[in-house]
Amino acid sequence: MASTSSVSGLVSGLDTTTLISQLMQVEAQPQTLLKNKLSTEKSTLSSLQGLNAKFAALATKAADLAKASAWTPAKATSSSTYATANAASTAAPGTFGFTVKQTATATQLSFSSTPKATDVVAAGGLTLTVHGGTPISIDTGDGTIGSVVAAINTKGAGVTATALKLDDGSYRLRVVSDTTGAGSDVTLTQADGSALLGGATATAGRDAQITVGADTVSSSTNTFTGISTGLDVTLAPGTPANTAVDMTITRDQSAAQTSLQGLVDAANDLLTQIDTLTKYDASTKTAGALVADATVRSLRDRVLDTVTKAADGSTMASLGVQTDRYGKIVFDTATFAKAYAADPTSVVAKLGAASTATVPGFASRLQAMAKAASDSVSGTLTLSIQSRQSTVTSLQDRIDDWDTRLAAKKDALTTQFTHLEVALSKLQSQASWLSGQINSLSSSSSS
Repeated sequence: MASTSSVSGLVSGLDTTTLISQLMQVEAQPQTLLKNKLSTEKSTLSSLQGLNAKFAALATKAADLAKASAWTPAKATSSSTYATANAASTAAPGTFGFTVKQTATATQLSFSSTPKATDVVAAGGLTLTVHGGTPISIDTGDGTIGSVVAAINTKGAGVTATALKLDDGSYRLRVVSDTTGAGSDVTLTQADGSALLGGATATAGRDAQITVGADTVSSSTNTFTGISTGLDVTLAPGTPANTAVDMTITRDQSAAQTSLQGLVDAANDLLTQIDTLTKYDASTKTAGALVADATVRSLRDRVLDTVTKAADGSTMASLGVQTDRYGKIVFDTATFAKAYAADPTSVVAKLGAASTATVPGFASRLQAMAKAASDSVSGTLTLSIQSRQSTVTSLQDRIDDWDTRLAAKKDALTTQFTHLEVALSKLQSQASWLSGQINSLSSSSSS
């Protein structure tokens, strides 16, 4: 709406600009109340969104641990520095012994002729074949030994080329397959198929081999993946033949303890945030953004229920997890370690039993509780957030409507005061004219 020009108190002497501003403050009080309410709603919405994100993160974390295998981590200890192992939760505790027969190596080519740095050795390009695949054409630029090495390596075809500088200043071209194993063969010739640098002496690649009892097992790399259920073994390059290795697989109680501590910490983080958002400080008379939100308060109880109210009426106290008098979850690692050592099967059932089990495990209960709060469609916090978002939108629309109404009201007041000034100006003009006429009559009668 176009603004109306005004003449502020030119005739009346009134400060109409200030008067209009004060009148508009009165008129804007309903909008001010709406703005205050909008600010409160936005703060509440932000708090709910932050809380919802924490519940969603807990649901994801708990879901990863809501299975028995997550609580039966294993670790492997090697008797030799020449071998390492990675044990999955499916690896059975015990000892896995083997003897190293040989490690895996890559095919190597060493070329006969040794050119000087400036000699042209491959002006027409090269043809490279890796592992019996499709021949690859390589542009060698000016054809010198340095350009050949650079061209091969730039191609990224699965081999690495180097130029070995000899005592007489010449260079020997060496090409090594990037992969190991008996199938790592490589050929490199001139583009026309003729020999490069007098041909190459090839050292064939070989598979790694170990013997387990009467069996010989091979691998194209120095890693034997799944050599035993849940167990991967890796040999160090150059491991001496006949090296005997024993891998001892045990349950990794410390890893399980770390996982449980992580769940407890995440749950306590939620409880702390809920307490902050629902707290009322009598000394400062300030309240948290969600102090009146019954939904959030009930979620606090549900977090604690995962510890104290399993389906069979049992608690987590036997595993060192319980609530304290401050309404937080505490974890006694010594109690857990003792329980895990005594009966790991029972511990695993209490922690990792699936949600479909008669008594879902601690992780499953936490996941179900957190998902019920944060589910993107039906979560209690999600629905509360959607409701708040609708309220924020509605309040903003009402505030925008008030902007239009107030602008119109200000224009009307400005017009009224402008008309007042114009009317007063006319009255002053008329008064001056009448005064002049009276003065003229008085002068005429005196003469």
